[in-house]
Amino acid sequence: MAAIETQSLTKRFGSLHAVRDVDLHVERGEVFGFLGPNGAGKSTTINILLDFVRRTSGEISVLGHDPEETPRAVRERTGVLAEATGYYGRDSAHDHLRFAVEMKRADDDPDDLLERVGIADAAHRPVGGFSKGMRQRLGLGMALVGEPELLILDEPLGGLDPDGARLLRQIVREERDRGAAVFFSSHIMDQVEAICDRVGIMHDGELVAADTLETLRASTETPATFSVSLESVTDGLARDVASVEGVADVRVRDDTLVVACTESTAKAGVVARIDGSGATIVDIDNEVPSLEQVFRSITDGADES
Repeated sequence: MAAIETQSLTKRFGSLHAVRDVDLHVERGEVFGFLGPNGAGKSTTINILLDFVRRTSGEISVLGHDPEETPRAVRERTGVLAEATGYYGRDSAHDHLRFAVEMKRADDDPDDLLERVGIADAAHRPVGGFSKGMRQRLGLGMALVGEPELLILDEPLGGLDPDGARLLRQIVREERDRGAAVFFSSHIMDQVEAICDRVGIMHDGELVAADTLETLRASTETPATFSVSLESVTDGLARDVASVEGVADVRVRDDTLVVACTESTAKAGVVARIDGSGATIVDIDNEVPSLEQVFRSITDGADES
């Protein structure tokens, strides 16, 4: 049984289609990255899954339940870190965790959870004095209460420093390995690329792609990129290489040419042109398109269709 399943999910606000005919499938034991710019429909979709907003039409199953019909069965088994989480400024982090444990009727130790998210040393400080990153860690700790079967993390990286982002990635992997599904909404694509098993791309309310990053790379027309390290880059070489048929772009990075090609056959032409110039090639390294490049290729294609 899937952790999340929607069919033709649609939400209209008057004449505005915030979400249109979304077919979404998220398995247990996977990290699913949910991508899209502001206004793409990500938050509305999440709010529908949690029964904070009612759908206009379509089918929904979250952990085998329709959240509109049995919301408690969904929420008791789901941990949520919302983008705009509210806290009681005078209460401590420990107070917040204790309350979350009581609400979930769980038996977690608040101190263990605070240790896990890296703010045990601030357990009894008022949350009103916390930085945004510390609040994010606290919210993550609250989402972990009760060993949820589904974690929904909406922009969880906001305010986190590099150590906080590393800790988040570690916890997400641990939860996935435990068998939980992690639904990870973010616009920070290098982090999504580093942690997600599959990604879905929302654009103008529609789910325009959903697959592994490798499959999405193969299905897009994102230029293949490779770098050529040289003993030195001579004057005019980059301009000369850019004139090779099938080359889309050439950038100089120290003594390296980074070449983007629209045709796979262009690579041989680039190497031949460099050899012909008299420059000495030290190394050649293929580079795969980044998630951001894939995202732009897919959404640009959606605009044109």
